[in-house]
Amino acid sequence: MEQWSHEVLPVGQLQMNAVILRSAGTGEAILIDPGEEAARLRVRTEAEGAAPTQMLATHGHFDHVGAGADLQACWDLPLRCHPDDVPFIERLPEIQESWGFPASAVPRLAADLADGTRIPFAGGEIEVRHVPGHSPGHVLFLLPGLAIVGDCLFAGSVGRTDLPGGDFGVLEKSIRERIYTLPDDTVVVCGHGPDTTVGREKATNPFVQPL
Repeated sequence: MEQWSHEVLPVGQLQMNAVILRSAGTGEAILIDPGEEAARLRVRTEAEGAAPTQMLATHGHFDHVGAGADLQACWDLPLRCHPDDVPFIERLPEIQESWGFPASAVPRLAADLADGTRIPFAGGEIEVRHVPGHSPGHVLFLLPGLAIVGDCLFAGSVGRTDLPGGDFGVLEKSIRERIYTLPDDTVVVCGHGPDTTVGREKATNPFVQPL
């Protein structure tokens, strides 16, 4: 893989961590979880002349996808997601208003992020892993030494499972089998809050411990 970097940008009232991947060699940029603050996300994604080539969602909850349609007014990119979370995104305005947030337009989707999908980036590939439990169609994005896990796992905590489609037993299995099996020094970028590492969570996370 050519040289690449990532930037974590907390956005919106819920301080959801949008992630921007940039490739120095190809000039491409990928935006993961366009939650809120579309104008700010556009400026940062296009920084240093980078060209946005992909817009991806770890899952379909409104704080992770709410700015997708606004960004599509500038970029001709679908929001790529797992098919099992399409129902949440299609009901985006209704769900936002039920939580007391302003309604956003529903973004154009490409529900093609199945488990094992490979996304070309920086002369290499990003691996998509299905990690349900917080939501049925939750995925993570895996690069060398870096896992972008959305709301599956947090530093010292895990994603909530009391929302529609949530299941703690399923989440626990996802974390143990799809995240804790990564090298201990893998940096974990979470959907909210600070980064952590696989080794730190295996050793100290009180909610899910390795078997």
